[in-house]
Parts: sequence; structure tokens; C-alpha cells
Amino acid sequence: MKKLVLIFLLAGFYAAQAQSDLEQQFLALESEVIEWRRDFHEHPELSNREFRTAEKIAEHLKSLGIEVKIGIAHTGVVGLLKGDLPGKVVALRADIDALPVTERNNLPFKSKVETEFLGTKTGVMHACGHDAHTAILMGVAEILANNKDKIKGTVKFIFQPAEEGAPPGEEGGAALMIKEGVLENPKVDVIFGLHIKSTVPVGTLRYKPEGMMAAVERFEVHVKGKQAHGSRPWMGVDPIYISAKIIDGFQSIISREANLTEEAAVITVGKITSGVRFNIIPESAEMIGTVRTLNPKMKEMIVNRMREMSETIAKAYGGEATFKIQNNTAITYNDPDLVNQMLPSLKKVVGDNQVELMKATTGGEDFSFFQEKVPGFYFQLGGMTPGNTTQFAHHTPDFRIDEDGLIYGVKALTQLTLDYLNQ
Repeated sequence: MKKLVLIFLLAGFYAAQAQSDLEQQFLALESEVIEWRRDFHEHPELSNREFRTAEKIAEHLKSLGIEVKIGIAHTGVVGLLKGDLPGKVVALRADIDALPVTERNNLPFKSKVETEFLGTKTGVMHACGHDAHTAILMGVAEILANNKDKIKGTVKFIFQPAEEGAPPGEEGGAALMIKEGVLENPKVDVIFGLHIKSTVPVGTLRYKPEGMMAAVERFEVHVKGKQAHGSRPWMGVDPIYISAKIIDGFQSIISREANLTEEAAVITVGKITSGVRFNIIPESAEMIGTVRTLNPKMKEMIVNRMREMSETIAKAYGGEATFKIQNNTAITYNDPDLVNQMLPSLKKVVGDNQVELMKATTGGEDFSFFQEKVPGFYFQLGGMTPGNTTQFAHHTPDFRIDEDGLIYGVKALTQLTLDYLNQ
């Protein structure tokens, strides 16, 4: 009995010593992670054009002795680190692209990059924190490469381009990486990812089992009417009037048909185009918008009803309508068993009280495509200065984060990886 107690005491001692060693490594690495993030922030690149970013990532991984593949899904980088002992395969993902946003602040590493995007001159900015995600995963790679003896299995580092969407006419993002085999050779068992949030205090991690972020669809409705003089509407079929009725019908799906006590859902028409002159009833109208859903059955019902309404409302008023839908992202679905298994790892990093259950959001994330193939756990990382009352919203010129949050991201992904592989 005494021998058994001694074994447990020694095991606890060595585990505590190993954790202390890791803490020292995190402390030594923090300033470097911040510098990487600032460099990426100052030199942002749009989706499928992340050439400089990819080169810097690849150079760092190679310097660590990690096996590197480049040019995955155009500009993606994948690193493979094999531990000293055999085991399962964990994938860790960071998105690397920036947005066509002109930065508005006085940071010393403010982006001054300008470009033309879809015919419009614009700035380029990391307005969603992907620069932070990239720097965090580079830090995780360094920590794990220096601790290969503690790894039972393999770690696959996925630096993904085009999370914000590929340019028109191009493929990209998670879907293309999967198509090109990123989850194979070796086959991935689970995948972890995070997103820094400018509205969540530093030192806080937030999660939700099952549907965490929405499936995002882009829809188009093309309405065909009959052109006529504006003074004689009875001689034509007004596609603008029909479009208004269709938009009204879409909103009744949300307010009267979708069971919003189960999950949220949103239909937004973002653009409608028709006509050339004030006194001409045009021949056609086009509208585009987005559908956001968090439940697969609700998604199917809503999309089917949108198609039915478009066609039947147009027909009722003498016109015709065609409805098209494009799937941008799936539901960001956190495998509940994996979440329950790994929550203790997150609590090791920030403490029990700082790991919070969140509500689902109607934003989208193409990490969801990875989760359709393997169990995944995606969570939010605090990036707001505690006590701050100013909102630095994502996808805006004023977006900013507190860099004190970066090291918590490094710790969280490292802890998840080691714990999963060594359990």
C-alpha cells in the first residue's frame, strides 16, 4: 500500500514539474508571438493571395524541424510533427487571410496596404483576428516541437487561407483543403481551433457543445415580369412589386414557421437590383441575401420554403421567379462528447470560473467543413482588455485586440493537444 501511495505521489510530482516547465516556455515565447502577430497585421493579404504570410509560416515550421507542405489550396501551409511515441493524430487549424477594410487607428503596426477589390480601391486589414490565430499556432508549433518527448502521436498544423471566402471564380478555404487531402496521410482523428473575440475579456474562454455558429447560405432570386409604362401598370407585370412580396414572405418564414425556441435563424436580403428609369416598370429584378441557421432540420425547412415562396408568389402576381442557393459554410458543430472530454484541459489554462458556456451566434465559420469530416472543438478566446467598455467590432476599421490574450490561445491549444494524445 505504501508503495502504491509513493507511486501516485511521484506521478503527481512529475506532472506538476512538467506543467511548470511548460509555463516557463510559454513565458519565454510570449513576446515572440506578439511580434509575429504585429508583423502579420502590418502586412495583411487577402484570400488566396497570402504569399508572404505563407512563406513566413513555412520558414518558421522548417526551423523547428517540422515536415512542411506548401501550396495547399493555393497558399495554405501544413506542418506535420511526429511525437516520440505512436498514437492518434490531432489537427490544429489557424486561418491566415485578411479583409478588404481600411484600418482606422494610430497603432505603430497599423496596416497601410492598399489594393483593388472587385473594382473598388480599398485598404487591406486583419479586421477579424486571423493574424492573431496565425501567430498563436506558430507558437503552439514551437512549444510542441520542443516537447516531442511528451507527445504520444502526431500533430498536424493547418494554416488555412481564404476563410473569408475565395475571390469570385476561384475555389478556396477549408473546403478546398479537404478536397486536396489535408485530413488524410495521416488521417486526422480530431481537430481543434479557436477564434479571438474583441468583445470577450482576456483570460476567458467560451464554448458551446453542438451548434455554435451558423450555417451560412448565399441566395439569389431572379424575378421575371413584363415591362410597361409607369403610368399603365395594368399593361405589365411589376417585378419590383413581386420582389417586395417575396421579401415579406421570407420574413414570415422566420416569424411564423421557424421554431425559434430551438435555435435562432435569420434571412436577410442584402441587395435588390431593378429598373433604369422612374417611369418604366422594368422587365426583371434580382435580389441577393443570406440565410443563417443553427439546426440542420430548420435549415432544410427554411430553404425549401424560400424556394416555394419565390416561385408561387411570383406566379400569383403573373410573373416568374427562380431561386438559387449557395452553401458558404456548414454549422460549426462541436462534438458534444469531445467537448466534455476536453473541457478540463481548458480549465487547466484559465481556471474553472473563466471557462464559460456561450450562446450560439449567427456568424459563420468554414472550420465547420472540417467538423463535417472529423470530430472538432472550436472555441472563443478572450481578446478584450478587462473592464473595457469600448467596442472594437470585428470586420470594421476600428477592430483591435488586447495582445495579452494571445498566450492564452497558445496555452489552450497546447494543453488540448497534449491531453488528448496522452489520455
